[in-house]
Amino acid sequence: MRRCEPSPDDDQLRTDARQEGRPCEYSPRENAVTTPPILILHSPGTNRDAEAALAVKLAGGDPSIVSMNDLRAGAVSVSGFAALVLPGGFSYGDALGAGARLALELRTWLYKELAGAVRSGRPVLGICNGFQALLKSGLLGSPGAPRRVTLTDNANGRFECRWVNLRVEPGCRSGWLSAIEGALIRCPVAHGEGRVAVTDPEVVRNLEDEGLVAFRYLSEDSHAETERVAGGRYPANPNGSVADIAGLCDPTGTAVGLMPHPEDHVVDWQRPDGPPGGQGLALFEALVDAAR
Repeated sequence: MRRCEPSPDDDQLRTDARQEGRPCEYSPRENAVTTPPILILHSPGTNRDAEAALAVKLAGGDPSIVSMNDLRAGAVSVSGFAALVLPGGFSYGDALGAGARLALELRTWLYKELAGAVRSGRPVLGICNGFQALLKSGLLGSPGAPRRVTLTDNANGRFECRWVNLRVEPGCRSGWLSAIEGALIRCPVAHGEGRVAVTDPEVVRNLEDEGLVAFRYLSEDSHAETERVAGGRYPANPNGSVADIAGLCDPTGTAVGLMPHPEDHVVDWQRPDGPPGGQGLALFEALVDAAR
């Protein structure tokens, strides 16, 4: 386990920002009463763990980057943490498909602990590759039910790396997302297998009726006063996901996954087209608040 104190170093981040003329937006939340311990899962090929840890730190949490090997060996237990984040990357080189090998690891070694965390109300967040793994492991579905949804190749057959607009879907049954329900978040995507696909068109209606749609892609010109879903149009919907779905939650609302990277927009200067910035931080603040 690697304890983040934080990663990267606060003072160095502030120094770099000053030297480059950027806003110094690295102070953790001053109103944080407690700093819940939050596990950031690392497996071979994970490459967004440091960014996820920084986002959690800025949101008022106490992140620890923990390797899958330590969890498998029992050196660290999921039960010691108030929340869990599965960050993005290319776990195990995406052998067998994006997130598939990590999903197998979760299913084989950690399913009981993770399912217990979800049942106890401890928030679980999967981002990009972490979302793929959560979905393919069955942790985002009903226990014992056949999987009705998957994440597969982008419709255009290309890796997509661009900024998109998201909406935290009103009516989503996730209790910890309710604090930011309806919020617009602008952040990047970076994936080749991010298209939400379903076994049957009726599945989309079921997902909506059950409140399991957590995020949708919005049009490129959407803003706080005027929001429109992407309507399947590229590049606002970067991968061709059915019904513009960008993220889902499990039936309890505790486990949430999304393809875009909110951890890549937690400070003002990360946004290339100017203010308002740091919109992704709200998601991590909601996670940390729910973990308290």
